[in-house]
Amino acid sequence: MKADTITKDYISDREIFSDVFNYYIYGGQQVIAPEQLEERDPTEIALPYGADGAAVPVQKFRDAQKLCVVMTDGKLEYVICGAEAQARIHNAMAVRNNLYDALEYAGQVSEAAKSHHKAMQKEREQKQETGEENTEEENIKDGKKTPDSHEFLSGFWNEDRLIPSVTVTIYFGADEWTGPRSLLEMMEVDDPKVKACLNDYKLHVIAPAQMSDEEIGKLHSSLREVLLFIKYSKNKEELDRILRENEERFKEVERRAVDVIEVMTNTQLKYEEREGKVDMCQAIREMRIDAEREGELRGEQKGELKKAQEAARNFYNLGIEVEKIAQGLGYAVETVKGWVGLRPERN
Repeated sequence: MKADTITKDYISDREIFSDVFNYYIYGGQQVIAPEQLEERDPTEIALPYGADGAAVPVQKFRDAQKLCVVMTDGKLEYVICGAEAQARIHNAMAVRNNLYDALEYAGQVSEAAKSHHKAMQKEREQKQETGEENTEEENIKDGKKTPDSHEFLSGFWNEDRLIPSVTVTIYFGADEWTGPRSLLEMMEVDDPKVKACLNDYKLHVIAPAQMSDEEIGKLHSSLREVLLFIKYSKNKEELDRILRENEERFKEVERRAVDVIEVMTNTQLKYEEREGKVDMCQAIREMRIDAEREGELRGEQKGELKKAQEAARNFYNLGIEVEKIAQGLGYAVETVKGWVGLRPERN
């Protein structure tokens, strides 16, 4: 299964998703409840519109955003971007996330305009049916509004407000994130007056290699174990320490989290799944036992080959024919000839 499919499935879980933003926004406090979140389809976000009102085609960007996960609680739009598992650093991620937020806000403006248009259309139809016209005072009393020219043109009333959008990129790599973390970092501007006129965009990144264990410990879901494992995946001694110190949690890791760990660290684990949980400590022990056995087997095979080569040379020095030596040792004649120096080995 592809890495992007595995990671998107994983972060689409409301518990994991809320854990990300509770950590990033609230420092680990459990403010955003999973049951409050409602998933949205990121491909439905409105495209920016041109001067004539026509949509600007950015299909390639929309295709990329299919790998994002978007949820809302009615107060905020939460976005995890780069869910195609940014196991590789994307140097233009600040531009991508900035564009996504812009599309989100453009979509909200478009939805507001549609809502107002629908309400005004309904009001016109009602007037046609009754043949009555409300006064301005009656409209105000009924909570209705007559937009001014500026509001009507934009479709966005003066009292309308955008829902803030917070976008976070999870970097599932074991190395440090070395890409730019803002738009300004992608530019080379020396003139302070010009720089003061530029709007910056800060990239919000979760990168385990640059997080302390205490920071990762602020996560409450299995994402904690995923990031800890990835962080120390290239250091056997430190990984052993982490497994010991967090043994109780690593003994019961959900299957989807194990899938992420395997695909992101290129680790093949053998384990028994019990009620959707995996004992990672036991799985790691089994993996290392298998590796030791394979190493021992390779060592034995290497030792046997060395003995055969020495025996072939000794028998040849005693004047025994190469063909008989090969037959006795169980190797090809051409191979034995190479061992005794008659011609280069072919295998």
